[in-house]
Amino acid sequence: MSTVSTVIARRQRDVAMREQAMLDAAQSLIQRDGLLSLQMARVAEESGYAIGTLYKHFASKEDLLVTLATRNCLDRVELFERAVAWDGGTREKMLAVVLADLLIMREQPEHFRLAQFVWTEVVWGAASPGCRRRALAAGRPLSRLIETIAVDARARGDLPAGTRLSPAAVTMGPWLMTMGMHTLAQRQGLLDPDTALDPYRVLIQQLQYLLNGYGWQPLFDVADDAALDTLIGHVSRAVFGTDWSSIAPPPPPHLP
Repeated sequence: MSTVSTVIARRQRDVAMREQAMLDAAQSLIQRDGLLSLQMARVAEESGYAIGTLYKHFASKEDLLVTLATRNCLDRVELFERAVAWDGGTREKMLAVVLADLLIMREQPEHFRLAQFVWTEVVWGAASPGCRRRALAAGRPLSRLIETIAVDARARGDLPAGTRLSPAAVTMGPWLMTMGMHTLAQRQGLLDPDTALDPYRVLIQQLQYLLNGYGWQPLFDVADDAALDTLIGHVSRAVFGTDWSSIAPPPPPHLP
């Protein structure tokens, strides 16, 4: 490698290291003080860089938040890959993908809250076009991974060939259901705390109804509670080596 190339590579590494340190600092501040309290000056101070250096990496607070959410999205790929690569039926793999998302929510709840905030118009609309493009590109591998399950299901005959929905549209249903339940379950006061319902178990029940509606084989008797518990436990242990109790996210603290 030439001297010029070596210098360029070193500068690129230095830039990447500074950026990661700034993102780490922002993540730490969000975990400690909350998302809405984040300030660029505090990020600069926490990361040990001047505020001007921070703005060379991130033109705005919105760019910083979108970039942080993009990094968090990339961190999710490994668990989704595990779900898709698992040697199970295609219908079970769809459940495994939902469980992967729940596991991430349990271990890193602030990532979900950040993603919800980032997709609002006030942040997404104010972020730079390049930053938005990188965020969208980071999410495509996850979408493609999940779509391969639907493609495989159709090839195996698990998903009827007459289904008019594209693989992307088929997998969008479980995604929308999961995001919607996260919103309900993780917002204080939206669900009655006195009900005996487990919101995420209800989510998996609804998933089975949806897959039955697609005609996705083998059809499942959703009214059989014991069979549903057995299915959840089997996929949880086979793919992630843990029980349902260690996957389902806990509810938020009750409002006073």
